[in-house]
Amino acid sequence: MTAPTAGSLVLGFKPSSHGFGWIAFSGPFSIHDWGLSDMGREKNEGCIRKLETLLARLNPHTIVLEAFEGTKERRSERIVRLCRSVVALAHNRGIEIAIYAKTEIAACFVTIGAKSRHEIACAVARSFDILRDRLPPPRKAWQGPHRRMPLFEAAAAVLTHYQLGASRLFDDLSASASA
Repeated sequence: MTAPTAGSLVLGFKPSSHGFGWIAFSGPFSIHDWGLSDMGREKNEGCIRKLETLLARLNPHTIVLEAFEGTKERRSERIVRLCRSVVALAHNRGIEIAIYAKTEIAACFVTIGAKSRHEIACAVARSFDILRDRLPPPRKAWQGPHRRMPLFEAAAAVLTHYQLGASRLFDDLSASASA
């Protein structure tokens, strides 16, 4: 783990039916910290309390989420409320929020041949040794998502954030050079 400067971390947050997965990057190639938080009852309240603790400890610059509203994917009302609470909490603390559609995340990984959630998780695990032994097994059609999958989905969202941010930076530089 690296020692980031204050406010330089990007935190990926992915809610699940059990709680949430999170990962903090200090740069596109450097994981600072990560974890999974399982909640019992009062899932949303517990998730927000845990997130508040993480925010106080990590002091991230940005929180990255997968789109939770206005998409064709179905999200439970509880997950939508939780994500809205995360956005409000970030806003109140002056933390930037980045939200990417599942299609944007998938597009960032399709160039390396990763199309499914598991293939994307495998690509993330190949890139970061610390996550390799956490990679969930492939899901059978009748199984729900593995409890560790939100960790990899959070990482994929953060990597998308870095990739799209770099693309926009190069587009801006190109546009200013041609002007």
